[in-house]
Amino acid sequence: MIKKDVVIIGAGAAGLMCAAQAGYRGRDVVVVDMGKKPGRKILISGGGRCNFTNENASPENYLCANPHFVKSCLSRYTQRDFIDLVDRHGLQYHHKTLGQLFCDNSAQDIVDILMTECEWAGVSVQLRSEVISVEKTEQGYIVITSTHTYECESLVVASGGLTMPKLGATPIGYKIAEQFGLKVLPTMAALVPFTLHQHDKDRFDGLSGISVDCLVTSECGTQFRENILFTHRGLSGPAILQISSFWRAGQAVSINLLPTLDITEWLEQQRQQSAQKSLKNALATILPKRFVEMLHDTKAIPDANINQLTHGQIAALHDYLHNWQIKPNGTEGYRTAEVTLGGVDTDELSSKTFEAKKAPGLYFIGEVTDVTGWLGGYNFQYAWSCGFACGQYC
Repeated sequence: MIKKDVVIIGAGAAGLMCAAQAGYRGRDVVVVDMGKKPGRKILISGGGRCNFTNENASPENYLCANPHFVKSCLSRYTQRDFIDLVDRHGLQYHHKTLGQLFCDNSAQDIVDILMTECEWAGVSVQLRSEVISVEKTEQGYIVITSTHTYECESLVVASGGLTMPKLGATPIGYKIAEQFGLKVLPTMAALVPFTLHQHDKDRFDGLSGISVDCLVTSECGTQFRENILFTHRGLSGPAILQISSFWRAGQAVSINLLPTLDITEWLEQQRQQSAQKSLKNALATILPKRFVEMLHDTKAIPDANINQLTHGQIAALHDYLHNWQIKPNGTEGYRTAEVTLGGVDTDELSSKTFEAKKAPGLYFIGEVTDVTGWLGGYNFQYAWSCGFACGQYC
């Protein structure tokens, strides 16, 4: 039996951040993880460049059954604080659109910074170590793993969600929560591509790789203005990944294919300048050609010259292009999802310390909790913020 002050389950973003903070407080900390290397999800994020935070991160960028829950940790450890940390380590990074920050070189740089912080804080990290069971004792907890048995005062569960099972995602965190009587909200894949019904797949066959700047709206009214991407399985791209967190089975999404112009006004201008031009060729100047050809071949747009269009056809075209309705068949699921929606109910946790109200000394942080950020570095910022907050108390 190895005695520790703190055992942290999960060597991901939240777990490593929490470990370093607790270690700097003089706590004797071990992080256990079943993987071969730490920060596996960090390493593949952002195409291997890790979108490690967002300059615009605020509570409004998170989905949670209790929308106030994230306010405390995000205000105590902000995106500026994490940027200061990586600056101190000399990380080379660059800004992208919408406030996103990416590593210049590799996501490995972020993992190296976290591991260096853990080393400086005297934290030990035990890899290839699967958690077998957790028990409560009078003094704290006993954690039995495939390599060692630990006795600790504080147990922090930072085991992540169900996304990317190939990286070793398991429901261990939810099971521990339920073992100690905590409510776990239903989970589902989020920030994930849509799959389509067969008739739409047939219709869009040949469009794979085409990207269109759109305004995508869910049935609940949430909107995102970014690109959508046609794939051989369905629809992806930033706008689709964003809206997937707000979509539920059976719902449609509305896609404004021309968010920067009004098609009715544009056609009136075209009527003045090139009335003899076919609608198909005219639209191909403002939308991808292959996409317009699909609309033409499936008779979604009239086969006519601009000067032949009736008022009724123009009105129908306006409604179609500015309010294109797609009803997904489903999503690609946890295999390709970036995050897990739902998880340990935050009403069960202290927003200040992340300690379970029903189980003193037991903490839950990161993706295992019912907090899901938007695409664009927001989920990493929550990991840093909640890891920091928990690390001050565990």
